[in-house]
Amino acid sequence: MSESESESGTQDGRDVTGEHATPRTDDRHQCRRCGRKQGLVGKYDIFLCRQCFREVARDMGFKKYR
Repeated sequence: MSESESESGTQDGRDVTGEHATPRTDDRHQCRRCGRKQGLVGKYDIFLCRQCFREVARDMGFKKYR
């Protein structure tokens, strides 16, 4: 084993205990409109709860195809 592997557990420095180094998305973000922390749409850094997203999606340029 090299020195970097023995000190940190893996070669690239990741934690081998299985715990995440960063908090989950729902712990870091909240809805930009209403402040809700559950049900966030985080794709493309939108960070709106799903209810607010449904209200403003068309104004943002999203189209409903089905």
